[in-house]
Amino acid sequence: MKNSGQERKSLEEVHESVNTSTKKKGWRKVLAFLGPAYLISVGYMDPGNWATDLAGGSQFGYSLLWVLLMSNLMALLLQSLCTRLGVVRRIDLAQASREEYPKFVNFILYIFAEIAIAACDLAEVIGMAIGLELLFGLPMIWGVCITVFDSFLLLFLLNKGMRKMEAFIVSLIAVIGVSFLIEMFFAKPDLAEVASGLIPSIPDGRGLYIAIGIIGATVMPHNLYLHSSLVQTREIKSGKKSIKQALRFNFIDSTIALNLAFFVNAAILILAAAVFYKNGRYDVAEIQDAYQLLAPFLGSNWAPILFALALIAAGQSSTLTGTLAGQIVMEGYLNLRIQPWVRRLITRLIAIAPALFTIIYFGERATGELLVLSQVVLSLQLGFAIIPLIHFVSDKNKMKGFHINWLIKIASWVISIVIIMLNGKLVYDEVTKWITSSDHPIYIWIFIVPVILGCLFLLVFITFWPLVQKRQRRQIKTHSPNHSPVKITDLKAVPAYKDIAIAVDFSEADKKSIAAALQLGGKSANYTLIHSVETAGAFIHGKHVDDYEAANDQASLVAYQEDLKAMGYAVHIELVFGTAKKAIPKIINAPDQNFDILILGSHGHQLMKDIILGTTVDSVRHKVSIPVFIV
Repeated sequence: MKNSGQERKSLEEVHESVNTSTKKKGWRKVLAFLGPAYLISVGYMDPGNWATDLAGGSQFGYSLLWVLLMSNLMALLLQSLCTRLGVVRRIDLAQASREEYPKFVNFILYIFAEIAIAACDLAEVIGMAIGLELLFGLPMIWGVCITVFDSFLLLFLLNKGMRKMEAFIVSLIAVIGVSFLIEMFFAKPDLAEVASGLIPSIPDGRGLYIAIGIIGATVMPHNLYLHSSLVQTREIKSGKKSIKQALRFNFIDSTIALNLAFFVNAAILILAAAVFYKNGRYDVAEIQDAYQLLAPFLGSNWAPILFALALIAAGQSSTLTGTLAGQIVMEGYLNLRIQPWVRRLITRLIAIAPALFTIIYFGERATGELLVLSQVVLSLQLGFAIIPLIHFVSDKNKMKGFHINWLIKIASWVISIVIIMLNGKLVYDEVTKWITSSDHPIYIWIFIVPVILGCLFLLVFITFWPLVQKRQRRQIKTHSPNHSPVKITDLKAVPAYKDIAIAVDFSEADKKSIAAALQLGGKSANYTLIHSVETAGAFIHGKHVDDYEAANDQASLVAYQEDLKAMGYAVHIELVFGTAKKAIPKIINAPDQNFDILILGSHGHQLMKDIILGTTVDSVRHKVSIPVFIV
């Protein structure tokens, strides 16, 4: 396990591993950039989409085809924003969030991203298990267990190189596409009716619900993190010309790949309309039901086989990209890297647990409801990825002039608002249904509703925080040039530091802090060593605490004092209690103290080092009125 302060490259093992040399010309140049969007496109045709497409086609015929087209256009715009972030700034969405938002907010965003990935992986696990059951008669509980091992396939493919993995994914997409192309040949849909489905219309209230489900299942939050990282697997030279070229080729890549995904989703809906809606079977919404009815209605035993084969390919391809996204969000938000096989195994086990529980206690038919639940979870998380993304690619300074223009910005915000509102309605409808059907709705009000309200508050916070930060930066930039230039002749000599406070934590960093203080004050100054006891007892009992760590810290301070006195320095010690960012300013600002400067060093606890260096230093320097010297 590794966790260093140094910024990691996104997907470090394959970062800039694909050569896009200027020696390549024409189609060879374009082909060098093609690939990342195909890994993204599988998320738009995963088993979670199949249920909504089947329900839309069987209940409303071709009339909801336009919703699929609109969803595809939305997805194309959002994915293009991801590629812009990755190509220009060479960081992924999770890394950009860690730079922009406070640590606590980032931790919550990380948890939400992990939940979304687990929910997405849950859909892939169920879809894969259903496909194995339909094609080979394998019980679903065994199919779910088998999916543990396919997560290691990604590790094998990454070791073979990025292009090999992309080729594998493309081959799975080809299997899905060819399967449905043959299915269309069997179904023989009416092309005029298919074309009429591209005209916007909502049949009824149930149609609106299905439309919301289609949109909610189309744009996956993990794809936004994934795409911003995958484009960095291409080696891109610095310079405006190279960046413009990379943006153009990645847009071509996204357009081709997402249109293939649109074809697959449209094919599922068209198949359901031509086979089930046409024959009056408006109740087909489960994948298993569709499989059983294809052969009788189409008159071919190949139809259900191809359907199951495409389902397995969709589940397999989606699960590979889902586990890859898990690695990206962990490394991006936490700057934490664990062994890749451990990361993928954890993601898969989190997804398998609820699937096994559902199958064992509620039966295999309940997996369809679990699929719907996974889509609700994804819907709830989607806004937390879209809103930061729009902010990041709108920043003129950080995007080095490659920020999005006002037209794309307006379109992006409109799309995000539409998606969030529609997904919000989907969540509202599901929670309302749970409350009305539950025997004990009080538990939903106590546990579920507050979580949703908290999510809403967080959504508002991440929307306005970058705007506030940008305004502050603008004010600093605007006001700084208006300050009168300092005249050297007006300067007065700074008096020597007589009373110096030093914050210590008994780590190796204390050597640098104390050495810096001694250089500033020499032997004529008075030094005060301050240490804060941060145990649970210290928080509760304060100076009255009597535990081992407090006694040990006091002894360590005395040891420091005696060593420095032996060297000829005047030293006092202060042991304070509670968080350092509150306790240190309290002693510095005390009326009986008259310190000239405070010396702060790095914290000795490795796991907390980054947090202390950020929040504690910032908090202390704003709470004290004397100069702060940070070592």
